[in-house]
Amino acid sequence: MSNVSKRREKKEQIEAFLLIAPALLFMVIFTVFPIFRSVYLSLCKYKMGMHIPEFIGLQNYQKLFTSKLFWKVMRNTIVFALITVIPSMLGGLGLAVLVKQKGKHIGFIRTAYFYPCVMPMIAIASVWMFIYMAKNGLWDQIVMSFGGKPMNVLSNKSTVLPAMAVMYIWKEAGYLMVFFLSGMQAISTELIEAAKIDGASSWLIFKKITIPLLAPTFLFVSTIAFTNSFKLVDHVVIMTEGAPNNASTLLLYYIYQQGFTNFNYGLSSALTVIMLVLLLVISLPRFISQDKKIHYN
Repeated sequence: MSNVSKRREKKEQIEAFLLIAPALLFMVIFTVFPIFRSVYLSLCKYKMGMHIPEFIGLQNYQKLFTSKLFWKVMRNTIVFALITVIPSMLGGLGLAVLVKQKGKHIGFIRTAYFYPCVMPMIAIASVWMFIYMAKNGLWDQIVMSFGGKPMNVLSNKSTVLPAMAVMYIWKEAGYLMVFFLSGMQAISTELIEAAKIDGASSWLIFKKITIPLLAPTFLFVSTIAFTNSFKLVDHVVIMTEGAPNNASTLLLYYIYQQGFTNFNYGLSSALTVIMLVLLLVISLPRFISQDKKIHYN
């Protein structure tokens, strides 16, 4: 390789680095540094009024692992994820199938399904608080119209999580719809036309062609759905604040409580690290194991 070629290659490498430098700097400041800072603070006693964190080792983790409230919060979080991920994915897939069809008003329909994703959190929580309002709310009115008694679902330990799950699925399905729709539109129309010529029904095409070719989308969407289900906090703050008796307290809201209500930054950092580890345990094995079984066009 000539000196001119080497200088040109070196110049291109420098230019490439300069182009990605702002993004790298942004990621280091707002992602990498906070993670390492949280890990450090999780090993310290650090509360409001303390100027310097006091290193205490694993005492924050010991305190959490021996706390009944912590395990109750973890149970709530896992249960909430289990009852929302699959329904929200199925809802998103169903909406994608509906809006994939061409029509005069299809743009408006797609916007209507996606609209809950862009609504302000306060507005969404306010709407659903009215729906779930005791006696006068829409849900209790429907129940009473069939002869039932008012349920007041947000004040009942056994119904508060399912009630919030319904709200979450309603909001999340439109978001996941976008990814499924993108995956469907990337499927070659030649495969669909060939199957129709061979006499395949719409259901058989969907089952044997669409679903298998959506495997990369399913992998991505399932990971996004799982991680999003662990990050619900706004609606909990507005609707229940963890009531009744912490039955609706989820992990991210518990972190918010410790950090911004109790001002126990060491304990909230330990909870943050636990949440990061939990998300990594959920996400990484899925990509490592399932990605090998997926065919990419």
